[in-house]
Amino acid sequence: MMKQADLIYNEDNLLQILKRLETQGNWRQAVAVTEWVYNENTYKHRRSRFVYTKLLSILGKSLVPTEALRVFKIMLGDAQIYPDMAAYHSIAVTLGRAGLLNELIKIIDYMRQKPSKRVMRMRRKDWDPLLEPDLIIYNSVLNACVLSQQWKGVFWVFKKMRFGGLTPTGATFGLAMEVMLKAKKYDFVQKFFEKMQRKGVPPRAITYKVLVRAFWEQGKVNEAVEAVEDMEQRGIVGAASVYYELACCLCNKGKWKEAMLQVEKLEQLRLTKPLEYVFTGMILASFDGGYMSECISIFESMKDYCAPNIGTINVMLKVYGRSDMFVKAKDLFETTTCSFSSSQPYICDHSTLQADAYTYSSMLEASAHAQQWEYFENAYRRMILSHHHLDQSKYSWLLIKASRAGKPYLLEHALNSILDRGETPDVQLFTENVCQTIAHSDYGRTLCLLNFMSAASVDVNELQWSDLLQQNMFRFSVNALKDLLMHLSTGDTIERDPALSFVRALQSQYATFVEKDTSFLADCGDTEALLLDKFSNSNLMEQDLSCNNSLDTSIFPEEKGSNEFSDCSTNIPEVCPLPSLGGDIVLCGSHLGNKENLGHWSTKVSAIEEVLDCMNPYGNNTSYEEMPAAAEILELWEQESLNDIFGRKNESTATMRG
Repeated sequence: MMKQADLIYNEDNLLQILKRLETQGNWRQAVAVTEWVYNENTYKHRRSRFVYTKLLSILGKSLVPTEALRVFKIMLGDAQIYPDMAAYHSIAVTLGRAGLLNELIKIIDYMRQKPSKRVMRMRRKDWDPLLEPDLIIYNSVLNACVLSQQWKGVFWVFKKMRFGGLTPTGATFGLAMEVMLKAKKYDFVQKFFEKMQRKGVPPRAITYKVLVRAFWEQGKVNEAVEAVEDMEQRGIVGAASVYYELACCLCNKGKWKEAMLQVEKLEQLRLTKPLEYVFTGMILASFDGGYMSECISIFESMKDYCAPNIGTINVMLKVYGRSDMFVKAKDLFETTTCSFSSSQPYICDHSTLQADAYTYSSMLEASAHAQQWEYFENAYRRMILSHHHLDQSKYSWLLIKASRAGKPYLLEHALNSILDRGETPDVQLFTENVCQTIAHSDYGRTLCLLNFMSAASVDVNELQWSDLLQQNMFRFSVNALKDLLMHLSTGDTIERDPALSFVRALQSQYATFVEKDTSFLADCGDTEALLLDKFSNSNLMEQDLSCNNSLDTSIFPEEKGSNEFSDCSTNIPEVCPLPSLGGDIVLCGSHLGNKENLGHWSTKVSAIEEVLDCMNPYGNNTSYEEMPAAAEILELWEQESLNDIFGRKNESTATMRG
């Protein structure tokens, strides 16, 4: 509109436009407007240093240091807008906040260097743009050292300030102490604080915050309390962050009641964040210190001050999960996601808190610790239907544990969901799925997974594959390895790792087991025929000395006083872990030595098979190959969720009518 009205873009107009864009946080538009105006032929030679300095300030507040550095270099190449001290201050503060120490050192060099000859010719001969760094520049360097943890840079800054005749302020000493704190140089934290007092520089509240934090990390609780008392005796008005650090320090050592006294002081101060953030930090500090009961006490006391936020709920879910208090975790999760009123049955009253991805992952973790796999699946369904996803980099082990506990379709769904989002699944999800498909003789799926791992350049070498197969041999028989090798040899050509490494490891593993079986027959002689004759009526043994149907059953007797098969029994595990049944089933030869035990064992196997069949949520006759895909499972869950809601509404209506 200004262009159509032939209005002039003078310095004041552009500054007003940039100011409005700054309030709205539109730094991209601020850059675009400035470049668009000054790229016009009319205004190309009317660039303003004040406009570009204002643009640097906007970019610094928007935390885009790379863009600010680009604009600053444009200023260095133009004599009209060559940086002055205000521009250097702006870019130094921006780079200091971002921790870009090397770029900041280059800025100091630019201050002391003459411009290029092309820039010098654009100004009069007596123009001297050389500048020396001041206190703001050096404090920005210290600020950059905090994030980069370059603690030696502190001594460089103090040396340069001494040569330049600059006197350190309270902010300078405070930043130096913070650098040493981040670098875990606690002795230097105390030394800089003492030097600050010797120089007569009055400490600020933020300085005591750093001091308290240093004492906390060293485990010196009494010294932290004395530091805050010293601050109060000096008449320094304590900042909320000081009392917050002290409260967390006390909670980390189990002194939550003393920490509540700091909360009383916090209530009298002007807080930048709500009080629930303080309680959440206190609970986290107690949790990190291992004081679970104190976490619960703080949470109960929190109700007298404020209502918990979703961060507090997430922390408490972790606390209950680690404390073997699954019922409390479940109740808190249900209250947060969807609580049911006792006066109005089956009417869903949504809580004011909205569960996030951390809420669901914390509940899944609590369910896994308590071995509550049915509720684990319930929580996973809710998470998916709420369009949240599990962070695979942190919680892949949950899905793997659930898969081994009888929920393989959850792992299948998670893997497909990650692929649908265009992400690369964690290598553990791939390897667990590979073992799962081998155990269920789904060799086509195994080949598909290996090919995708090769396409995604997943890094698994031959040694890692060998270890994986050896650790999971209790889940599949030797014949399964042979059948898989036959399938891979007749399928698509495998030419890339990690699929090629898997084939080599598979061949090596199979050869090892064949060699063991040959050695066993040579050592035991006719004993194998005797053992096979014992099992002929029980149908428990159909192939060599291997597991059947993923059950790792040992057939070697261990009768008292007999070591007839001591040489060969060590190679066969005697325990078959079945997490889904809640424990380990010990299958030793001593229980199979006569016909009575064999009949008793046949009854046990039949009962186990019935339990495993009942655990299949898609019917007792459904095989692994016939199980629905992840997308179909999600559609089924959504339909079940809708049916559940409408069913409860109908029941509620019938109850009200009755």
